[in-house]
Amino acid sequence: MCGIVGLFLKNPALEEQLGAMFAPMLIEMTDRGPDSAGIAFYRDLPPRGFAKLTVFHPEPGFDWEAVRGAIRAELNATVTYEKNGSHIVIRTDAPARAAALLAEDTDPKIQIMSAGTAIEIYKEMGLPREVARRFELERMAGSHAVGHTRMATESAVTTAGSHLFSTGLDLCLVHNGSLSNHNRLRERLRDHEGMEFATENDTEVAAAYIANRLDKGRSLHEALEDCLTDLDGFYTFVAGTEDGFAVLRDPIACKPAVLAETPDYVAFGSEYRALAWLPGIGRAKVWEPEPAVVYSWGGRA
Repeated sequence: MCGIVGLFLKNPALEEQLGAMFAPMLIEMTDRGPDSAGIAFYRDLPPRGFAKLTVFHPEPGFDWEAVRGAIRAELNATVTYEKNGSHIVIRTDAPARAAALLAEDTDPKIQIMSAGTAIEIYKEMGLPREVARRFELERMAGSHAVGHTRMATESAVTTAGSHLFSTGLDLCLVHNGSLSNHNRLRERLRDHEGMEFATENDTEVAAAYIANRLDKGRSLHEALEDCLTDLDGFYTFVAGTEDGFAVLRDPIACKPAVLAETPDYVAFGSEYRALAWLPGIGRAKVWEPEPAVVYSWGGRA
């Protein structure tokens, strides 16, 4: 049992309030996932030609200048970074994937949480309220956010194993449920598509599958429709891209889910109480997503 929340702002005037609106949604799902929490924020676009990496290292005193220096020297790139808790956000004019590989090579304990232009992923062990506090979640501005609270029932509680997952540029995925064919799908993606995996988690496999479909020219909406053919099991997915947001439940739809929409925003929660904090929720259209139907908003969603 885990908790999922998502918030996509249709009204740009609300972007300064994204964190303040989103944090209570995440915290409300604590009893569905008290072991760890993860958040993807789409915000703070860098200058044209620049990419962003969100990077984690477990040691508080780690020398981030070594990472900056490696990217700058090897790729002849401009590199800046800023800390947020145990993570840093790197901005560079080097290609995102090349910079990520160099950052990982700097130290074996480094983990790349996300790469792209808009996305920043933060995740840590602990109660969602504490995770939100560490990253000053309420102060963040942005266009949309996706979050997950985890109850670890099948694997250890670690930062790497915390959800959510990003396997493509500006893509994030959260998942409540269990896939039954993820091991075979992982082998296919690894052997035939050259994709790499950092964990044994089935959500990472689903994220990699969606990233692969996006790389082949599918829209986010179409990539989630493809999941209905190629993924077995029971699941609720919430996915984000640089300018898109989408929701899908499997054909059985045994995991709880609720959507709400107003002229200002679209919100998702595993339970309605996660949405009850939102302004104007009393006037929102509120419904339970239908099984095997993709709901999407924004961009090429």
